[in-house]
Amino acid sequence: MTGKTVLITGATSGVGASAARLLLGRGHRVTVTGRDEGKLKSFLDETGHRDRLLGLVSDAADWEATQDAVARTVERFGGLDAAVANAGFASADHLSTAGSTIFDGDPALWPPMILTNVLGPALLARAALPHLEAGGGRLVLVGSVVGLKNAPANLYSATKWAVTGLAENLRMYATTRGVGVTLVNPGMIDTPFWQDNAVPAYALAPEPVAEAICYALDQPAGVDVNTVTVRPIGQPN
Repeated sequence: MTGKTVLITGATSGVGASAARLLLGRGHRVTVTGRDEGKLKSFLDETGHRDRLLGLVSDAADWEATQDAVARTVERFGGLDAAVANAGFASADHLSTAGSTIFDGDPALWPPMILTNVLGPALLARAALPHLEAGGGRLVLVGSVVGLKNAPANLYSATKWAVTGLAENLRMYATTRGVGVTLVNPGMIDTPFWQDNAVPAYALAPEPVAEAICYALDQPAGVDVNTVTVRPIGQPN
């Protein structure tokens, strides 16, 4: 990629923020979205490159907001070459060992997680694909290793299994239109995803996963890398 425009959802921290910084450092134009205006402002202030960086307060699970993010990116930068469906989270009950299953978790916390993790990537694909098709662009979905391996009665895992299926279904459709689709599956990463919960010492920093995203985006024309799984050494599952 040289001087491309990339839209990344949920990119004010963690993997999304790291990917945005890498892309900016390599001369690309980047739009980042996030739901928290304060976090977005802090990211924009810290990152710089304001001539090539657009920040938008946007809910990845909202169709009108997603359409608007794509439209404003195209208006600002003149097109869209790649989109990264990075926004996602686990509900608070899934981040504790005491409430990590359907049977001991809190159902009131589940709808936002399901909408963000499953509906969000589908909405981004719908809004972005016409622009990606125009230039032979690429779509990246950030999944998880828990979308490749089952976890007992874990609903967050089920949402990531949905992303795994969605990525392949999108690939089958998009490849006939000249668009590449990649699923990036991170293992354990030390990011704000975990909130105040402890993570194992072997957890990865976000940068290696961000590099995997950039690797997928940087493939030459005609090459489609479909699945990349990035685990830290020491993670058995």
